[in-house]
Amino acid sequence: MCLSPAFALNNSARLTSLLERIHSFMTATLTSQTSQLPLSDLQIKHILKTLPKDCFQKNRLKAWTTIALSLGMVGLGYLGIAYLPWFFLPLTWIFTGTALTGFFVIGHDCGHRSFAKRRWVNDLVGHLFMMPLIYPFHCWRILHDKHHTHTNKIDVDNAWQPITPEVYDSLNWLTQKGYEALRGRFWWVASIVHWVGLHFDLKQFATKDHGKVKLSIAVVVIFAAIAFPLLIATTGVWGFVKFWLMPWVVYHFWMSTFTLVHHTAPDIEFRSPEEWHAARAQLLGTVHCNYPVWVEVLCHDINVHIPHHLSTAIPSYNLRKAHKSLKQNWGSYLYESKFSWKLMKEITDQCHLYHPENCYESFQAHHAKKA
Repeated sequence: MCLSPAFALNNSARLTSLLERIHSFMTATLTSQTSQLPLSDLQIKHILKTLPKDCFQKNRLKAWTTIALSLGMVGLGYLGIAYLPWFFLPLTWIFTGTALTGFFVIGHDCGHRSFAKRRWVNDLVGHLFMMPLIYPFHCWRILHDKHHTHTNKIDVDNAWQPITPEVYDSLNWLTQKGYEALRGRFWWVASIVHWVGLHFDLKQFATKDHGKVKLSIAVVVIFAAIAFPLLIATTGVWGFVKFWLMPWVVYHFWMSTFTLVHHTAPDIEFRSPEEWHAARAQLLGTVHCNYPVWVEVLCHDINVHIPHHLSTAIPSYNLRKAHKSLKQNWGSYLYESKFSWKLMKEITDQCHLYHPENCYESFQAHHAKKA
Protein backbone atom coordinates (compact mmCIF):
# COMPACT_ATOMS: atom_id res chain seq x y z
CA MET A 1 0.00 0.00 0.00
CA CYS A 2 1.46 3.36 -0.99
CA LEU A 3 0.50 6.51 0.92
CA SER A 4 0.38 9.79 -0.94
CA PRO A 5 2.71 12.60 0.25
CA ALA A 6 -0.32 14.76 1.07
CA PHE A 7 -1.80 12.02 3.27
CA ALA A 8 1.51 11.53 5.12
CA LEU A 9 1.98 15.27 5.55
CA ASN A 10 -1.59 15.69 6.86
CA ASN A 11 -1.15 12.91 9.40
CA SER A 12 2.22 14.26 10.46
CA ALA A 13 0.63 17.63 11.15
CA ARG A 14 -2.12 15.96 13.16
CA LEU A 15 0.44 14.02 15.19
CA THR A 16 2.41 17.21 15.89
CA SER A 17 -0.77 18.99 16.96
CA LEU A 18 -1.70 16.08 19.23
CA LEU A 19 1.75 16.05 20.86
CA GLU A 20 1.56 19.81 21.44
CA ARG A 21 -1.85 19.43 23.13
CA ILE A 22 -0.53 16.61 25.32
CA HIS A 23 2.48 18.73 26.30
CA SER A 24 0.25 21.73 27.08
CA PHE A 25 -2.07 19.53 29.16
CA MET A 26 0.82 17.99 31.10
CA THR A 27 2.40 21.42 31.69
CA ALA A 28 -0.90 22.88 32.88
CA THR A 29 -1.47 19.89 35.17
CA LEU A 30 2.05 20.12 36.59
CA THR A 31 1.71 23.86 37.13
CA SER A 32 -1.65 23.40 38.82
CA GLN A 33 -0.18 20.80 41.15
CA THR A 34 2.97 22.76 42.03
CA SER A 35 1.17 26.07 42.42
CA GLN A 36 -0.84 24.45 45.20
CA LEU A 37 2.37 23.75 47.13
CA PRO A 38 3.16 25.99 50.11
CA LEU A 39 5.91 28.39 49.12
CA SER A 40 8.20 26.76 51.68
CA ASP A 41 7.91 23.45 49.79
CA LEU A 42 8.34 24.92 46.33
CA GLN A 43 11.60 24.06 44.59
CA ILE A 44 13.21 25.64 41.55
CA LYS A 45 12.87 22.36 39.64
CA HIS A 46 9.08 22.60 40.00
CA ILE A 47 9.12 25.96 38.25
CA LEU A 48 11.59 24.96 35.54
CA LYS A 49 9.46 21.96 34.55
CA THR A 50 6.69 24.34 33.50
CA LEU A 51 8.92 26.24 31.05
CA PRO A 52 8.94 25.28 27.34
CA LYS A 53 11.89 22.99 26.69
CA ASP A 54 13.14 25.08 23.78
CA CYS A 55 13.86 27.95 26.20
CA PHE A 56 16.99 26.03 27.17
CA GLN A 57 18.15 25.26 23.64
CA LYS A 58 21.17 27.06 22.21
CA ASN A 59 20.77 28.49 18.72
CA ARG A 60 24.04 29.20 16.93
CA LEU A 61 22.47 31.64 14.46
CA LYS A 62 20.77 33.66 17.19
CA ALA A 63 23.92 33.68 19.32
CA TRP A 64 26.14 35.00 16.56
CA THR A 65 23.44 37.45 15.50
CA THR A 66 23.77 39.11 18.92
CA ILE A 67 27.48 39.51 18.19
CA ALA A 68 26.81 41.03 14.77
CA LEU A 69 24.26 43.42 16.29
CA SER A 70 26.60 44.56 19.06
CA LEU A 71 29.59 45.00 16.74
CA GLY A 72 27.46 46.98 14.30
CA MET A 73 25.93 49.24 16.94
CA VAL A 74 29.24 49.89 18.73
CA GLY A 75 30.83 50.68 15.36
CA LEU A 76 27.96 53.05 14.54
CA GLY A 77 28.41 54.74 17.90
CA TYR A 78 32.11 55.32 17.35
CA LEU A 79 31.44 56.72 13.89
CA GLY A 80 29.08 59.20 15.51
CA ILE A 81 31.70 60.16 18.11
CA ALA A 82 34.30 60.63 15.39
CA TYR A 83 32.33 62.52 12.75
CA LEU A 84 29.25 64.19 14.24
CA PRO A 85 29.53 67.79 15.54
CA TRP A 86 30.82 68.12 19.11
CA PHE A 87 27.40 68.99 20.53
CA PHE A 88 26.21 65.46 19.66
CA LEU A 89 28.86 63.92 21.93
CA PRO A 90 26.57 63.35 24.95
CA LEU A 91 24.11 61.44 22.74
CA THR A 92 26.82 59.41 21.01
CA TRP A 93 28.45 58.58 24.36
CA ILE A 94 25.13 57.34 25.72
CA PHE A 95 24.44 55.29 22.60
CA THR A 96 27.94 53.80 22.40
CA GLY A 97 28.13 53.05 26.13
CA THR A 98 24.77 51.30 25.98
CA ALA A 99 25.89 49.29 22.96
CA LEU A 100 29.08 48.34 24.83
CA THR A 101 26.85 46.98 27.59
CA GLY A 102 25.74 44.51 24.92
CA PHE A 103 29.38 43.35 24.78
CA PHE A 104 29.13 42.56 28.47
CA VAL A 105 25.86 40.66 28.01
CA ILE A 106 27.52 38.48 25.36
CA GLY A 107 30.32 37.78 27.84
CA HIS A 108 27.64 37.17 30.46
CA ASP A 109 26.12 34.37 28.36
CA CYS A 110 29.60 32.97 27.79
CA GLY A 111 30.27 32.99 31.54
CA HIS A 112 27.13 30.94 32.13
CA ARG A 113 28.06 28.62 29.22
CA SER A 114 24.78 29.48 27.50
CA PHE A 115 26.38 31.09 24.42
CA ALA A 116 28.02 28.05 22.83
CA LYS A 117 28.14 24.32 23.47
CA ARG A 118 31.93 24.19 23.57
CA ARG A 119 33.57 25.62 26.68
CA TRP A 120 36.61 26.94 24.81
CA VAL A 121 34.31 28.96 22.51
CA ASN A 122 32.57 30.48 25.55
CA ASP A 123 35.92 31.33 27.14
CA LEU A 124 37.36 32.83 23.95
CA VAL A 125 34.31 34.93 23.08
CA GLY A 126 33.89 35.96 26.72
CA HIS A 127 37.46 37.21 26.94
CA LEU A 128 37.28 39.04 23.60
CA PHE A 129 34.08 40.92 24.40
CA MET A 130 34.92 41.79 28.00
CA MET A 131 38.46 42.83 27.08
CA PRO A 132 37.61 46.34 25.78
CA LEU A 133 35.66 46.93 29.01
CA ILE A 134 38.77 45.97 31.05
CA TYR A 135 36.67 43.32 32.73
CA PRO A 136 38.62 40.13 33.51
CA PHE A 137 36.34 37.34 32.30
CA HIS A 138 37.07 34.47 34.69
CA CYS A 139 37.24 36.83 37.69
CA TRP A 140 33.78 38.12 36.95
CA ARG A 141 32.44 34.63 36.07
CA ILE A 142 33.52 33.05 39.35
CA LEU A 143 32.24 35.89 41.54
CA HIS A 144 29.00 36.11 39.57
CA ASP A 145 28.36 32.39 40.05
CA LYS A 146 28.49 33.06 43.79
CA HIS A 147 25.76 35.68 43.39
CA HIS A 148 23.53 33.16 41.61
CA THR A 149 24.14 30.49 44.22
CA HIS A 150 23.39 32.80 47.16
CA THR A 151 20.95 35.36 45.72
CA ASN A 152 19.59 37.70 48.44
CA LYS A 153 21.35 35.78 51.20
CA ILE A 154 22.52 38.38 53.71
CA ASP A 155 26.28 38.52 54.37
CA VAL A 156 26.91 36.00 51.55
CA ASP A 157 25.51 37.48 48.31
CA ASN A 158 28.03 39.80 46.65
CA ALA A 159 25.69 41.96 44.55
CA TRP A 160 23.97 44.98 46.11
CA GLN A 161 23.13 43.35 49.43
CA PRO A 162 22.43 45.90 52.19
CA ILE A 163 24.70 45.91 55.22
CA THR A 164 23.26 45.62 58.71
CA PRO A 165 22.86 48.70 60.94
CA GLU A 166 25.45 47.21 63.30
CA VAL A 167 28.05 46.97 60.54
CA TYR A 168 27.20 50.46 59.31
CA ASP A 169 27.65 51.92 62.82
CA SER A 170 31.05 50.22 63.13
CA LEU A 171 32.40 51.98 60.02
CA ASN A 172 34.46 55.13 60.20
CA TRP A 173 32.85 58.39 59.10
CA LEU A 174 34.45 58.44 55.64
CA THR A 175 33.44 54.86 54.83
CA GLN A 176 29.90 55.56 56.01
CA LYS A 177 29.65 58.54 53.68
CA GLY A 178 31.00 56.47 50.79
CA TYR A 179 28.43 53.76 51.44
CA GLU A 180 25.65 56.35 51.70
CA ALA A 181 26.69 57.83 48.35
CA LEU A 182 26.71 54.44 46.59
CA ARG A 183 23.31 53.52 48.01
CA GLY A 184 22.03 57.00 47.20
CA ARG A 185 22.31 59.37 44.25
CA PHE A 186 25.74 58.05 43.20
CA TRP A 187 24.47 54.49 42.67
CA TRP A 188 25.63 54.74 39.07
CA VAL A 189 29.33 54.55 39.96
CA ALA A 190 28.91 51.55 42.29
CA SER A 191 29.73 49.13 39.49
CA ILE A 192 33.14 50.78 39.09
CA VAL A 193 33.83 50.34 42.81
CA HIS A 194 32.70 46.70 42.58
CA TRP A 195 34.86 46.13 39.48
CA VAL A 196 38.10 47.53 40.88
CA GLY A 197 37.54 46.33 44.44
CA LEU A 198 36.89 42.64 43.76
CA HIS A 199 37.95 41.47 40.32
CA PHE A 200 41.69 42.09 40.61
CA ASP A 201 42.08 40.74 44.16
CA LEU A 202 43.38 37.16 44.26
CA LYS A 203 42.15 36.79 47.84
CA GLN A 204 38.59 36.73 46.49
CA PHE A 205 39.26 33.44 44.69
CA ALA A 206 40.05 29.87 45.66
CA THR A 207 43.62 28.74 45.03
CA LYS A 208 42.42 26.26 42.40
CA ASP A 209 41.06 29.17 40.33
CA HIS A 210 44.17 31.37 40.48
CA GLY A 211 45.48 30.19 37.11
CA LYS A 212 42.30 31.22 35.26
CA VAL A 213 42.02 34.43 37.26
CA LYS A 214 45.60 35.46 36.45
CA LEU A 215 45.01 34.70 32.76
CA SER A 216 41.95 36.96 32.62
CA ILE A 217 43.71 39.76 34.48
CA ALA A 218 46.68 39.45 32.12
CA VAL A 219 44.38 39.70 29.08
CA VAL A 220 42.86 43.03 30.14
CA VAL A 221 46.17 44.45 31.42
CA ILE A 222 47.90 43.67 28.13
CA PHE A 223 44.98 45.13 26.16
CA ALA A 224 45.06 48.34 28.22
CA ALA A 225 48.86 48.56 27.99
CA ILE A 226 48.66 48.47 24.19
CA ALA A 227 45.34 50.16 23.37
CA PHE A 228 45.43 53.10 25.77
CA PRO A 229 48.89 54.48 24.87
CA LEU A 230 48.10 53.93 21.18
CA LEU A 231 44.79 55.79 21.52
CA ILE A 232 46.44 58.69 23.37
CA ALA A 233 49.34 58.82 20.89
CA THR A 234 46.98 59.06 17.91
CA THR A 235 44.11 61.15 19.31
CA GLY A 236 45.55 62.81 22.43
CA VAL A 237 44.27 62.69 25.99
CA TRP A 238 40.96 64.15 24.87
CA GLY A 239 40.67 61.33 22.34
CA PHE A 240 41.12 58.81 25.16
CA VAL A 241 38.37 60.54 27.14
CA LYS A 242 36.10 60.90 24.12
CA PHE A 243 36.47 57.44 22.59
CA TRP A 244 36.96 55.21 25.61
CA LEU A 245 36.42 56.79 29.02
CA MET A 246 33.01 58.40 28.52
CA PRO A 247 31.36 55.38 26.80
CA TRP A 248 32.92 53.20 29.54
CA VAL A 249 31.31 55.38 32.24
CA VAL A 250 27.94 55.03 30.49
CA TYR A 251 28.47 51.27 30.38
CA HIS A 252 29.04 51.26 34.14
CA PHE A 253 25.94 53.40 34.62
CA TRP A 254 23.93 50.61 33.05
CA MET A 255 25.82 47.90 34.94
CA SER A 256 25.09 49.68 38.23
CA THR A 257 21.47 50.35 37.33
CA PHE A 258 20.63 46.90 35.98
CA THR A 259 22.18 45.07 38.92
CA LEU A 260 20.64 47.41 41.50
CA VAL A 261 17.14 47.23 40.05
CA HIS A 262 17.35 43.46 39.51
CA HIS A 263 17.25 42.77 43.25
CA THR A 264 16.17 45.93 45.03
CA ALA A 265 12.78 47.28 46.07
CA PRO A 266 11.46 48.45 49.45
CA ASP A 267 9.61 45.16 49.93
CA ILE A 268 12.15 42.68 48.52
CA GLU A 269 13.68 40.71 51.34
CA PHE A 270 17.16 39.48 52.10
CA ARG A 271 17.35 36.49 54.42
CA SER A 272 19.94 35.06 56.78
CA PRO A 273 21.52 31.75 55.67
CA GLU A 274 19.37 29.88 58.20
CA GLU A 275 16.11 31.32 56.80
CA TRP A 276 17.11 31.51 53.13
CA HIS A 277 14.97 29.58 50.63
CA ALA A 278 16.29 29.11 47.09
CA ALA A 279 13.01 29.16 45.12
CA ARG A 280 11.68 32.08 47.15
CA ALA A 281 14.88 34.09 46.62
CA GLN A 282 15.10 33.46 42.87
CA LEU A 283 11.39 33.84 42.07
CA LEU A 284 10.29 36.55 44.51
CA GLY A 285 13.59 38.32 45.09
CA THR A 286 14.37 39.10 41.46
CA VAL A 287 12.82 41.98 39.50
CA HIS A 288 11.72 42.22 35.89
CA CYS A 289 12.07 45.86 34.85
CA ASN A 290 10.95 47.32 31.52
CA TYR A 291 13.36 49.81 29.93
CA PRO A 292 13.07 51.83 26.72
CA VAL A 293 13.03 49.44 23.76
CA TRP A 294 16.32 50.71 22.32
CA VAL A 295 18.08 49.94 25.62
CA GLU A 296 16.63 46.42 25.77
CA VAL A 297 17.66 45.74 22.15
CA LEU A 298 21.22 47.02 22.58
CA CYS A 299 21.60 45.15 25.88
CA HIS A 300 20.13 41.87 24.61
CA ASP A 301 17.23 41.70 27.09
CA ILE A 302 19.43 41.61 30.19
CA ASN A 303 16.49 43.28 31.95
CA VAL A 304 14.44 40.06 31.58
CA HIS A 305 16.03 38.75 34.72
CA ILE A 306 13.67 36.40 36.58
CA PRO A 307 14.02 33.39 34.24
CA HIS A 308 17.78 33.94 34.18
CA HIS A 309 17.91 33.54 37.95
CA LEU A 310 15.80 30.40 37.83
CA SER A 311 18.21 28.88 35.30
CA THR A 312 21.42 30.37 33.94
CA ALA A 313 21.21 27.81 31.11
CA ILE A 314 18.61 29.96 29.32
CA PRO A 315 20.37 32.00 26.59
CA SER A 316 19.62 35.73 26.49
CA TYR A 317 17.63 35.41 23.24
CA ASN A 318 15.22 32.96 24.93
CA LEU A 319 14.59 35.01 28.07
CA ARG A 320 11.43 36.70 26.78
CA LYS A 321 9.80 33.40 25.88
CA ALA A 322 10.68 32.02 29.31
CA HIS A 323 9.33 35.14 31.02
CA LYS A 324 6.07 34.90 29.09
CA SER A 325 5.65 31.34 30.35
CA LEU A 326 6.44 32.42 33.90
CA LYS A 327 3.78 35.15 33.69
CA GLN A 328 1.20 32.63 32.53
CA ASN A 329 2.01 30.04 35.19
CA TRP A 330 3.52 31.95 38.11
CA GLY A 331 2.36 35.52 37.50
CA SER A 332 1.22 36.14 41.07
CA TYR A 333 4.78 35.62 42.30
CA LEU A 334 6.56 37.88 39.80
CA TYR A 335 7.84 41.36 40.66
CA GLU A 336 7.71 43.79 37.71
CA SER A 337 8.54 47.46 37.45
CA LYS A 338 9.28 50.16 34.89
CA PHE A 339 12.54 52.11 34.70
CA SER A 340 12.06 55.76 35.61
CA TRP A 341 13.53 58.47 37.77
CA LYS A 342 10.68 57.84 40.22
CA LEU A 343 11.78 54.20 40.55
CA MET A 344 15.43 55.11 41.09
CA LYS A 345 14.46 57.81 43.61
CA GLU A 346 12.35 55.31 45.55
CA ILE A 347 15.20 52.80 45.68
CA THR A 348 17.93 55.29 46.53
CA ASP A 349 15.78 57.08 49.15
CA GLN A 350 14.66 53.96 51.04
CA CYS A 351 16.73 50.85 50.34
CA HIS A 352 19.79 51.41 52.50
CA LEU A 353 20.26 49.15 55.53
CA TYR A 354 19.09 45.61 56.22
CA HIS A 355 15.99 45.20 58.39
CA PRO A 356 14.83 41.64 59.25
CA GLU A 357 11.10 42.49 59.33
CA ASN A 358 10.72 45.52 57.04
CA CYS A 359 13.33 44.44 54.46
CA TYR A 360 15.05 47.84 54.49
CA GLU A 361 15.72 50.75 56.82
CA SER A 362 16.66 54.13 55.39
CA PHE A 363 19.67 56.10 56.61
CA GLN A 364 17.28 58.83 57.74
CA ALA A 365 15.19 56.43 59.83
CA HIS A 366 18.31 54.85 61.30
CA HIS A 367 19.81 58.17 62.36
CA ALA A 368 16.44 59.36 63.75
CA LYS A 369 16.20 56.19 65.83
CA LYS A 370 19.63 56.85 67.31
CA ALA A 371 19.02 60.55 68.01
